[in-house]
Amino acid sequence: MKVFSVVVGELKTNCYIVSSDRGRAFIVDPGDDAGKIRRCLKDNGLEASFIVNTHGDIDHIKADVALGLPVYIHEEDREMVSDPAKNITTIFFGPFDAVVPARLLRDGDSVTLDELTFHVIHTPGHTAGSVCLFGHGVLFSGDTLFRDGIGRTDYPGASSRKIEESLARL
Repeated sequence: MKVFSVVVGELKTNCYIVSSDRGRAFIVDPGDDAGKIRRCLKDNGLEASFIVNTHGDIDHIKADVALGLPVYIHEEDREMVSDPAKNITTIFFGPFDAVVPARLLRDGDSVTLDELTFHVIHTPGHTAGSVCLFGHGVLFSGDTLFRDGIGRTDYPGASSRKIEESLARL
Protein backbone atom coordinates (compact mmCIF):
# COMPACT_ATOMS: atom_id res chain seq x y z
CA MET A 1 0.00 0.00 0.00
CA LYS A 2 1.08 3.54 -0.76
CA VAL A 3 -0.59 6.72 0.43
CA PHE A 4 -0.19 10.01 -1.40
CA SER A 5 -1.27 13.29 0.17
CA VAL A 6 -2.55 16.12 -2.02
CA VAL A 7 -3.47 19.45 -0.40
CA VAL A 8 -6.52 20.84 -2.19
CA GLY A 9 -8.87 23.79 -2.24
CA GLU A 10 -9.09 27.15 -0.56
CA LEU A 11 -9.13 25.62 2.91
CA LYS A 12 -6.06 23.43 2.20
CA THR A 13 -7.85 20.14 2.82
CA ASN A 14 -5.81 16.95 2.94
CA CYS A 15 -6.91 14.63 0.15
CA TYR A 16 -5.40 11.16 0.15
CA ILE A 17 -4.87 8.69 -2.65
CA VAL A 18 -4.54 5.14 -1.36
CA SER A 19 -3.03 2.67 -3.82
CA SER A 20 -3.00 -1.09 -3.89
CA ASP A 21 -0.13 -3.25 -5.08
CA ARG A 22 -1.98 -3.65 -8.40
CA GLY A 23 -1.84 0.05 -9.26
CA ARG A 24 -5.46 0.73 -8.44
CA ALA A 25 -6.45 3.41 -5.97
CA PHE A 26 -9.24 5.07 -4.09
CA ILE A 27 -9.46 8.72 -3.13
CA VAL A 28 -10.29 10.04 0.33
CA ASP A 29 -11.79 13.55 0.57
CA PRO A 30 -11.24 15.17 -2.84
CA GLY A 31 -12.11 18.65 -1.60
CA ASP A 32 -11.25 20.46 -4.83
CA ASP A 33 -8.56 20.71 -7.50
CA ALA A 34 -9.59 17.66 -9.55
CA GLY A 35 -6.76 18.39 -12.00
CA LYS A 36 -4.17 18.25 -9.23
CA ILE A 37 -5.60 14.93 -8.01
CA ARG A 38 -5.59 13.51 -11.56
CA ARG A 39 -1.95 14.57 -11.98
CA CYS A 40 -0.97 12.70 -8.82
CA LEU A 41 -2.76 9.61 -10.11
CA LYS A 42 -1.11 9.88 -13.54
CA ASP A 43 2.36 10.66 -12.17
CA ASN A 44 2.18 7.50 -10.05
CA GLY A 45 0.63 5.25 -12.69
CA LEU A 46 -2.59 4.78 -10.73
CA GLU A 47 -6.18 4.20 -11.77
CA ALA A 48 -8.78 5.41 -9.26
CA SER A 49 -11.78 3.18 -8.60
CA PHE A 50 -13.91 5.15 -6.12
CA ILE A 51 -14.05 8.04 -3.64
CA VAL A 52 -14.65 7.89 0.11
CA ASN A 53 -15.85 11.10 1.73
CA THR A 54 -15.15 11.12 5.47
CA HIS A 55 -18.01 13.60 5.76
CA GLY A 56 -20.09 15.87 3.59
CA ASP A 57 -18.64 19.35 4.03
CA ILE A 58 -17.84 21.05 0.72
CA ASP A 59 -14.10 21.24 1.44
CA HIS A 60 -14.08 17.42 1.41
CA ILE A 61 -16.48 16.75 -1.50
CA LYS A 62 -16.18 19.54 -4.06
CA ALA A 63 -14.22 17.49 -6.66
CA ASP A 64 -16.47 14.40 -6.40
CA VAL A 65 -18.42 15.13 -9.60
CA ALA A 66 -15.39 16.34 -11.57
CA LEU A 67 -13.54 13.10 -10.87
CA GLY A 68 -16.47 11.03 -12.14
CA LEU A 69 -16.04 8.10 -9.76
CA PRO A 70 -18.49 6.25 -7.50
CA VAL A 71 -18.82 8.10 -4.18
CA TYR A 72 -19.09 6.43 -0.78
CA ILE A 73 -20.35 8.45 2.21
CA HIS A 74 -22.00 7.65 5.54
CA GLU A 75 -25.77 7.41 5.33
CA GLU A 76 -26.19 10.29 7.82
CA ASP A 77 -24.36 12.67 5.43
CA ARG A 78 -25.97 11.51 2.17
CA GLU A 79 -27.92 14.76 1.75
CA MET A 80 -24.75 16.81 2.15
CA VAL A 81 -23.41 15.66 -1.24
CA SER A 82 -26.56 16.92 -2.96
CA ASP A 83 -27.78 19.92 -0.94
CA PRO A 84 -25.53 23.02 -0.83
CA ALA A 85 -27.42 24.38 2.19
CA LYS A 86 -26.28 21.33 4.17
CA ASN A 87 -22.60 21.17 3.12
CA ILE A 88 -21.61 24.76 3.94
CA THR A 89 -21.29 25.73 0.26
CA THR A 90 -23.48 28.72 0.90
CA ILE A 91 -21.11 29.89 3.64
CA PHE A 92 -17.73 29.48 1.88
CA PHE A 93 -17.91 28.59 -1.80
CA GLY A 94 -19.49 29.22 -5.16
CA PRO A 95 -21.22 26.74 -7.47
CA PHE A 96 -21.66 23.16 -6.38
CA ASP A 97 -22.44 20.04 -8.42
CA ALA A 98 -24.60 17.51 -6.60
CA VAL A 99 -23.75 13.81 -6.60
CA VAL A 100 -25.78 10.68 -5.92
CA PRO A 101 -23.77 8.37 -3.64
CA ALA A 102 -22.99 4.93 -5.03
CA ARG A 103 -22.70 3.46 -1.54
CA LEU A 104 -23.97 4.55 1.85
CA LEU A 105 -21.60 3.61 4.64
CA ARG A 106 -22.46 2.51 8.16
CA ASP A 107 -20.43 1.89 11.30
CA GLY A 108 -18.63 -1.44 11.04
CA ASP A 109 -18.69 -1.61 7.23
CA SER A 110 -15.51 -2.30 5.28
CA VAL A 111 -14.16 -0.60 2.20
CA THR A 112 -12.03 -2.95 0.11
CA LEU A 113 -9.81 -2.49 -2.92
CA ASP A 114 -7.68 -5.46 -3.98
CA GLU A 115 -5.61 -6.51 -0.93
CA LEU A 116 -6.60 -3.40 1.05
CA THR A 117 -9.44 -3.38 3.57
CA PHE A 118 -10.35 -0.37 5.69
CA HIS A 119 -12.94 -0.45 8.45
CA VAL A 120 -15.53 2.30 8.72
CA ILE A 121 -15.83 3.86 12.17
CA HIS A 122 -18.79 6.21 12.53
CA THR A 123 -17.55 9.25 14.45
CA PRO A 124 -20.41 11.76 14.64
CA GLY A 125 -19.73 15.20 16.00
CA HIS A 126 -18.20 17.32 13.26
CA THR A 127 -21.13 16.19 11.11
CA ALA A 128 -23.79 13.59 11.85
CA GLY A 129 -22.18 11.19 9.39
CA SER A 130 -18.49 11.77 9.97
CA VAL A 131 -16.41 8.62 9.65
CA CYS A 132 -12.86 7.47 10.06
CA LEU A 133 -11.29 4.73 7.94
CA PHE A 134 -8.89 2.42 9.72
CA GLY A 135 -6.70 -0.24 8.21
CA HIS A 136 -3.12 -1.31 7.64
CA GLY A 137 -1.94 0.84 10.55
CA VAL A 138 -3.43 4.03 9.05
CA LEU A 139 -6.37 6.15 10.23
CA PHE A 140 -8.03 8.59 7.84
CA SER A 141 -9.92 10.84 10.23
CA GLY A 142 -11.35 13.60 8.05
CA ASP A 143 -12.27 16.42 10.41
CA THR A 144 -12.93 14.21 13.42
CA LEU A 145 -9.34 14.48 14.58
CA PHE A 146 -6.54 16.90 13.74
CA ARG A 147 -2.91 16.91 14.83
CA ASP A 148 -3.59 19.48 17.53
CA GLY A 149 -7.34 19.36 17.93
CA ILE A 150 -10.69 18.20 16.67
CA GLY A 151 -13.14 19.24 13.98
CA ARG A 152 -15.37 22.25 14.38
CA THR A 153 -18.64 21.73 16.16
CA ASP A 154 -20.25 25.13 15.62
CA TYR A 155 -22.00 24.32 12.32
CA PRO A 156 -25.59 23.10 12.08
CA GLY A 157 -25.79 19.39 12.85
CA ALA A 158 -22.47 19.33 14.71
CA SER A 159 -22.15 18.39 18.37
CA SER A 160 -19.23 18.82 20.75
CA ARG A 161 -20.69 16.12 23.03
CA LYS A 162 -20.92 13.62 20.15
CA ILE A 163 -17.40 14.34 18.87
CA GLU A 164 -16.01 13.81 22.39
CA GLU A 165 -17.89 10.48 22.60
CA SER A 166 -16.54 9.54 19.16
CA LEU A 167 -12.97 10.33 20.17
CA ALA A 168 -13.34 8.23 23.31
CA ARG A 169 -14.23 5.26 21.05
CA LEU A 170 -11.14 5.64 18.86
